[in-house]
Amino acid sequence: MASKGATSVQEELGFEAVSLHSLDEMGDVERDTLPFGVVGFAADTAVQVYNATEARMSGLDRTSVIGVPFFEAVAQCMNNFMVAQRFEDEPEIDAVVPYILTLRMRPTKVRLRLLASADTVRRYILIER
Repeated sequence: MASKGATSVQEELGFEAVSLHSLDEMGDVERDTLPFGVVGFAADTAVQVYNATEARMSGLDRTSVIGVPFFEAVAQCMNNFMVAQRFEDEPEIDAVVPYILTLRMRPTKVRLRLLASADTVRRYILIER
């Protein structure tokens, strides 16, 4: 049985609870332990963070994704008004979006969490399968 402290930490790092600032402060090892995909990218959409969970679920190696424009070359199926355009139009986002991934895979229902803030350089997409 998990201790109360461990449960509290798990809840704080859950898909809907983890904060943009917490993601930014985590190291790769800590982000790799999260049970959902984490993609962090700069304003130019170049991928800066790609956690182990997302690499495993997508089948894309982290080293082949880092530095690559996310919406143009990694996840073209998200290059639309529902995802990519929101990062252009909304400087502050914390939204959960039901979505279907279609690129390089059988259509897969997921939930995306879009995170951006004017006071952080990196933006994030969390992917819960």
